[in-house]
Amino acid sequence: MTQPRVLIADKLSPRAADIFAERGIEAVVQTGLAPDQLAEIIGEFDGLAVRSATKVTAATLEHAPRLKVVGRAGIGVDNIDVPAATAKGVVVMNTPFGNSVTTAEHAVAMMLSLARQIPAADRSTRAGKWEKSRFMGVEVTGKVLGIIGTGNIGSIVASRALGLRMRVIAYDPFLSPERAEDLGIEKVDLDQLMARSDFVTVHTPLNDHTRNLIDAEALAGAKPGLRIINCARGGIVDEAALADALASGKVAGAALDVFVEEPAREHPLFDFEEVVVTPHVGASTGEAQENVALQVAEQMADYLTTGAVVNALNMASVSAEEAPRLRPYMQLCTQLGSFAGQLTRTGLTGAHITFGGDAAELNTRPLVASILEALLRPMTDSVNMVNAPLVARERDIDVQVTTRERVDGYTTLVTLAVDTENGTRTVSGTLVQDGAARIVGIRGIRMDAELGPRMLFVRNNDAPGLIGKLGTILGDARLNIANFHLGREKAGGEAIALLEVDQEVPAEVVRSIQAIPQVIQVQPMRF
Repeated sequence: MTQPRVLIADKLSPRAADIFAERGIEAVVQTGLAPDQLAEIIGEFDGLAVRSATKVTAATLEHAPRLKVVGRAGIGVDNIDVPAATAKGVVVMNTPFGNSVTTAEHAVAMMLSLARQIPAADRSTRAGKWEKSRFMGVEVTGKVLGIIGTGNIGSIVASRALGLRMRVIAYDPFLSPERAEDLGIEKVDLDQLMARSDFVTVHTPLNDHTRNLIDAEALAGAKPGLRIINCARGGIVDEAALADALASGKVAGAALDVFVEEPAREHPLFDFEEVVVTPHVGASTGEAQENVALQVAEQMADYLTTGAVVNALNMASVSAEEAPRLRPYMQLCTQLGSFAGQLTRTGLTGAHITFGGDAAELNTRPLVASILEALLRPMTDSVNMVNAPLVARERDIDVQVTTRERVDGYTTLVTLAVDTENGTRTVSGTLVQDGAARIVGIRGIRMDAELGPRMLFVRNNDAPGLIGKLGTILGDARLNIANFHLGREKAGGEAIALLEVDQEVPAEVVRSIQAIPQVIQVQPMRF
């Protein structure tokens, strides 16, 4: 097996390269690459580790046929084209926890600097002035802090603010009442938050739902004298609307670590003395940079060596502990998807997957991805576990997943039902004691079949003489039968034969079998 190679394209802790080496992965450090330089060499690598400087664009990904994973040492992935990576089957990971404390502490520091006008007072004092009466600040004790977004960072800010004896309210559509109670905060809508808060701090990602979330309308409904802190992403706060609100006095101050355009060397907000600015350093502490570098290296190494997926933005997570347990189930799911995919010759409209028994207790998202990848592979060679759900959606395939705690006769059972223009067909499988996969049902007909590399599927009307005719045709073609599995719905009804053969089945042999009067369908299969 070829040794995996990872390109570290931005400055990371040297320990990151050591982690890759310890895991048998070659790490190449080349930072400061121009887009054309990156495109020229990216095709040699299985992994790409970046921070925020390197831009991973659709054009870059076109030059990366080997690339399996992009790891971002940090939270935001604005510099990575995630949809393009997904379409190419590349996992995109970030490190959402490594710098959470650092960023939260920066937001609190910005709030205190804003409340006490520390930067302006510092500049004045350094200029030889002693303007005690000019810098009349406000206390934060007893004030209302409105937090927009209560994920990792927002939750830490809430705990710090409560320690400062502030009252905390929060706007987050995904915040449950139970979680709000655990945090000791009050959940409100955005209008209430703006109307009641003395300080507002933003901790959401930038997306279509949060872009310009704090706009002119939101600011118009704000409590007079509001102070705003944004250490999340530029663009969540409408910068032009904020400038107008500062100019009018509706907003008393703002503290910004992020801007729409970065680096922000000139900006209209810089003209306001009541604005505190820093150059996107919320995550910039030695501890945080070390943490995210080590975390992204560990995550990427786990994926490249064991298949474990952690903190992926475009694929179901599979922990290192889960991966060994899931492996036999993923093999079973791959066989089920491949079986159905190879038999599908008309338009595929739906896939209904049922996990029963032990399988129902697992992390089923990667199992679903395994089924869809194998199911869709006969239709497109550019599908993998990362982009299979996306490909299914693009083809208007209705994917439904059901779990059942118990199934009669099996400790675990996975069933795939596919809807096509010609009707619905099903295939079911289980795991036996040694973890090997078995096909136990096809089109509702029970059987017990182990799939080999080369199989021959025959569907026929149950009648005497078929097995002999099959054996004669295969024998005349000098094709050896390794295993022979049979099943039927009832005597004289529909039957299925699954044969494992040692050689490829030529097209003329398939035609000879198809010509047998009892045969309905014959299909060579590969696994």
